[in-house]
Amino acid sequence: MNAKEKVVLAYSGGLDTSYCIPYLRERKGYDVITVTADTGGFAPGELQALEARALSLGAVAHHTVDARARVFDRYAAYLIKGNVLRGDVYPLSVAAERVAQAEAVAEVAQRERAAAVAHGSTGAGNDQVRFDIAFSVLLPGVPVVAPIRDETLTRDEEYAFLEGRGVRFERKVREYSINTGLWGATIGGGETHDPWAEIPAAVYEQAIGAQAAGGTEHVSIGFEKGIPVSLDGRKLSGVDLVRELGSLCRRHRVGFGVHIGDTVLGIKGRIAFEAGAALVLIQAHRELEKITTTSWQRFWKDHLADFYGKMLHEGHFFEPALRDIEALIDSSQERVTGDARARLDSGAFAVVGVRSPFTMARAASGVYGELPKLWTAADAKGFGAIAAIPARLHRQAGEGGSTAEGAPPGR
Repeated sequence: MNAKEKVVLAYSGGLDTSYCIPYLRERKGYDVITVTADTGGFAPGELQALEARALSLGAVAHHTVDARARVFDRYAAYLIKGNVLRGDVYPLSVAAERVAQAEAVAEVAQRERAAAVAHGSTGAGNDQVRFDIAFSVLLPGVPVVAPIRDETLTRDEEYAFLEGRGVRFERKVREYSINTGLWGATIGGGETHDPWAEIPAAVYEQAIGAQAAGGTEHVSIGFEKGIPVSLDGRKLSGVDLVRELGSLCRRHRVGFGVHIGDTVLGIKGRIAFEAGAALVLIQAHRELEKITTTSWQRFWKDHLADFYGKMLHEGHFFEPALRDIEALIDSSQERVTGDARARLDSGAFAVVGVRSPFTMARAASGVYGELPKLWTAADAKGFGAIAAIPARLHRQAGEGGSTAEGAPPGR
């Protein structure tokens, strides 16, 4: 008997990807190999349970890949250095994970010499595009199978298919869909579909799973060249720092938000999210940048970083222009080293202080609103006169030159 061709499936353990295993085996004739990429959202013991479920559904092999460091180093680090918030509110929690997951699947597919790769995305969301683009770049010519999208299946049809093969999947109707990872949790469904509806506090509680802490708490975040490296003076890896800060933020209910914006496919989408660590780190970094970089450095870097976030959101991480933008971002961060102090307090946070050995806010240059030290009063007077020239000339031209210097004679 000839060996079956292999397909490598991105496996989350939910209904959709669980359906894909017997579907790909029975209807497509593949040997199914599942891959779960740990991007930081699994509870203790959950990864082992996912592997057991995949094998019980008929997978011939399962791989668990620790992708947490990749999420931080390759994606979150640049979102921090770029101060990237989509729609000025959302730190791209899911987009930061999906490319890492696709890369993990592609690496296993290459090792296994798979004939195809598969994912369980539907035809209505962003993830299908992100996976398709990544696989097209990383595995050119390898077919991508997406059973849920391709067959336009309902969840009831998926339940029935599995139950017909003796596989019982809990028929638990969940109003909300929650995706949790290192860079935050996103929440869809329910009130998120109505742009006028407020998200109930109880919905966020489902996502955070932490006991609330009372009172105010301060935390000091150390940065080196734009990257957070310590909490309260303790050196930590990027993954551990985000996890610890995230836990602290969740206890203080910091990081809840709602984002509405444009999806990859052009329709509007709305999600609720919990991403305290991401929001605090981005704001702390932004404040530290203000004393260590010039206004033009921040202007151009933030403009390009906004485009960078848009491309990552839409699945275009492998566009070479993003490598060029990363080079500019890295260059801008050479002196973004120091500490930022944040206050966490009952659902709110503020960056209350920053310091750096490269600060440009030294008293030797002058005290804002008080005494100048690098210029004289005459210098300031001349600066004001010269700075007014463009607007002065524009106004005079709009008046037809009747009172302007050098107006044509006879008018």
